[in-house]
Amino acid sequence: MTSSGSARAGAEALGTAILVAVGTGTVVAAARLDGIAWWLMALAWTLAVLVPVLLFVRVSGAHINPAVTLALAASGRIAWREAPIYLLSQFAGAFLGSAVVLASLGNLAHLGANLPAHGAVAESFLGELGFTALLVSSVFMLADRGEGRGHWRLLLPPASVGLATFVLGEWTGTCSLNPARALAPAVLSGTFADLWVYLVAVPLGGLLVGVAWKPRSVDREDRGPGRVSAVA
Repeated sequence: MTSSGSARAGAEALGTAILVAVGTGTVVAAARLDGIAWWLMALAWTLAVLVPVLLFVRVSGAHINPAVTLALAASGRIAWREAPIYLLSQFAGAFLGSAVVLASLGNLAHLGANLPAHGAVAESFLGELGFTALLVSSVFMLADRGEGRGHWRLLLPPASVGLATFVLGEWTGTCSLNPARALAPAVLSGTFADLWVYLVAVPLGGLLVGVAWKPRSVDREDRGPGRVSAVA
């Protein structure tokens, strides 16, 4: 990737805003409809990640998630000096996306904020940690091996989020796997119960993978999950 810092920042902010608006907007819309099938919710979150990945992967790498950025930095796939602008852009984008949901659909379902069901705090913590590790592993595979023939590896991170939503959704409030996605609706809706679960477990899951999975080689001119490769 050779994009300027401002272009990357804009891509991360807009990409995260799309993710949060589509994903949490579906949660709020489902509340208006008295609920939807979990496979539909999982599909919505898959698309919420897939769309910004397709739009911005060649601009910023489409991290659209502070846990992903921290893991990439911890592993050496990006430089730590690059992380702050990514993180600031992601959190700003998340608040923008959540504000759009509030303005368009109203403050229902806590704006899609994450809440462990029936006090399942420990289960939510372990689930968020484990599935964040899976998400980051899918990003690392994409970063290290490129998009693959037919760009099929671009589907791995969205599919990880969709699977997590389907498996964990009823426990963790449609799952988080993303600190920015967790924080923005919580703040705007005033929902802070057990927020620490998502702000601790998710970055921890990403950092554990980042520390353990180092790249064999890093192309300093073209780091990150936007790298194109012919490797199948």
